[in-house]
Amino acid sequence: MVEKCDGKFIGSPTFKCSLKEEEIEDLIALLNTLQQVYPEGTHLMIPWFERPIIYDVRARPHLVESTSGSRDLQMVKIGLRVLTRPVADQLPTIYRTLGENYNEKVLPSIIHETLKAVVAQYNASQLITQREAVSREIRKILTERAANFNIALDDVSITSLTFGKEFTAAIEAKQIAAQEAERAKFVVEKAEQDKKSAVIRAQGEAKSAQLIGEAIANNQAFITLRKIEAAREISQIIANSANRIFLNSDELLLNLQEMNLETPTGSKK
Repeated sequence: MVEKCDGKFIGSPTFKCSLKEEEIEDLIALLNTLQQVYPEGTHLMIPWFERPIIYDVRARPHLVESTSGSRDLQMVKIGLRVLTRPVADQLPTIYRTLGENYNEKVLPSIIHETLKAVVAQYNASQLITQREAVSREIRKILTERAANFNIALDDVSITSLTFGKEFTAAIEAKQIAAQEAERAKFVVEKAEQDKKSAVIRAQGEAKSAQLIGEAIANNQAFITLRKIEAAREISQIIANSANRIFLNSDELLLNLQEMNLETPTGSKK
């Protein structure tokens, strides 16, 4: 914003003066013989001999996308976000060499070149697993390259990584294969556990049969006890049934009078 001093003169009546009010965070590069850089504030300007060139020295974001080939020949599309600002005391040099649109002239070329050089050193999978290391290397190279043009980089970060259809399909197939391998491992482990369970169950049944055999051999009343338990279970089922069923004691295994209740020594219980 320029305010003119209408009817007022400073220093000599032969020069009409105008005052320049910059906004905060702006700097002025006055293209005079001194090549001075002025901060924000009010400054003298000689009309027709001097004119202000305003540069914004605040950090500004720039989003750049580049497609590069990885070391394993996979095409990778990388989105990069950089925060740049001009070096304040080098504004006259920036204007003389690059002009006002210095970012558009410098950043695209050095960013694309840097991305291609860094991505070519990694496999596609490493770009995912070592993303932080890749970002640090890109920032280091970009900072050095931008310093040659008097541009400072405050931050560099990778915003996106997009791979080709073939590589994406290969990753999905690998994940599916890994899941199937885990499933097969689980099936094998389950089969092993089932086998152990069957062995333990068979051992238990064999031990149970051995104990029953020993009990029968030592005392015939054990068979009678089993018959009574079976009859009790049958009677319980019939009692809970909605139908009325009449059975004789033989069918219910309750012919207790005919059962041998003697011990091996011949005594009755």
